[in-house]
Amino acid sequence: MAENSFFVDSEKLSEKALEKKHRLERDPSSRTDHMAYMPGMEQIDSDIKEKVLAAMKDYDPERYTAADVKRALDNDRCSVEDFKALLSPAAAPFLEQMAAKAKTETGKHFGNTVYIFTPLYIANYCENYCIYCGFNCYNDIHRKKLDYDEIEKEMEVIAASGIEEILMLTGESRGMSPVEYIGQACRIARKYFRNIGLEIYPVNSDEYKYLHECGADYVTVFQETYDTDKYETLHLMGHKRVWPYRFDAQERALLGGMRGVGFSALLGLSDFRKDALATALHVYLLQRKYPYAEYSLSCPRLRPIINNDKINPLDVHEKELCQVLCAYRIFLPFAGITVSSRESKQFRDGIVKIAATKVSAGVSTGIGDHKAKYTGQEKEDAGDEQFEIADSRSFDQMYGDIESEGLQPVLNDYVYV
Repeated sequence: MAENSFFVDSEKLSEKALEKKHRLERDPSSRTDHMAYMPGMEQIDSDIKEKVLAAMKDYDPERYTAADVKRALDNDRCSVEDFKALLSPAAAPFLEQMAAKAKTETGKHFGNTVYIFTPLYIANYCENYCIYCGFNCYNDIHRKKLDYDEIEKEMEVIAASGIEEILMLTGESRGMSPVEYIGQACRIARKYFRNIGLEIYPVNSDEYKYLHECGADYVTVFQETYDTDKYETLHLMGHKRVWPYRFDAQERALLGGMRGVGFSALLGLSDFRKDALATALHVYLLQRKYPYAEYSLSCPRLRPIINNDKINPLDVHEKELCQVLCAYRIFLPFAGITVSSRESKQFRDGIVKIAATKVSAGVSTGIGDHKAKYTGQEKEDAGDEQFEIADSRSFDQMYGDIESEGLQPVLNDYVYV
């Protein structure tokens, strides 16, 4: 896919902003070094980045054979080498066997449970220029940041539906969504929910400690792609451009006391097999270093965004996605796996019976429209969405559909003492 196919045209930018945008797109020399830390970014002593990058560089999916895949499926424990085989093209004809093994592993560690949560976007201001994202700072969208009263009203209607876990998200703007603002949102959320997750811009370990003290339980960070060269061409401006600082975010969150951390590559930005390998190894190596923490994986694919409906995942179709999810489960049987509303109802209904353990419901990726969604009232001044969703089921619909499949919907399994 050509790099330029992601770019968003913005007709309403100022002349100065438009000039800067075009310069960033045309001239790599005008961009800051994506591997160099910016002032204020904490650097931790960890060798996990180097190990993941080395394994990703050495991985050649084409060299694996059917015999390698059969051997991986026959082994009681899945080694890193086995996992590489299960991600390879040679594993495609064995998808049914992989699904059966994944289902067995899921049953061993999670029973027949499926967790339900909902995301709440509280701001969509962003200081990054990521050319595949609807929130990027050069995309001409309606920006909004919820005030504390609006956050509480949104949470009230979400909690009234029965949901007990919330994932709060912001655009990546320290200026418009400072750590203190997110911390206060966590304090409000603690009044309504038993489990609180954050998907925000990466911060330092002392800031993660503060957010944990405010009520946050876990942090999810999308690395987007582990391919550092491709990452450089997709993230042209802002703090998110710094690849290593983003990579270490989960480890800093654990150092700050977070109970759990989530990982993901956005499949379709680069070679999805290598990105899937790197994501799983990131989890695997951190789990060995911090065995007490909870780990989870997401597996999102690209979705169309506002002002650009041509964005779609590169070579990642539902069969390939299913292969990745089954390989994840076999290699990391202890990890939670979330499949978001980016995917269709049919796909999500199928994959929760095999490998996934967590799904979202009642989803809106816009800012401030949960009250309208849950009450039937007309939307008032809602901020624009980050991307289009494919599964718009309400919490009640999702709960009922999970039960109808003979599975047990779970809203919370954590007890505070």
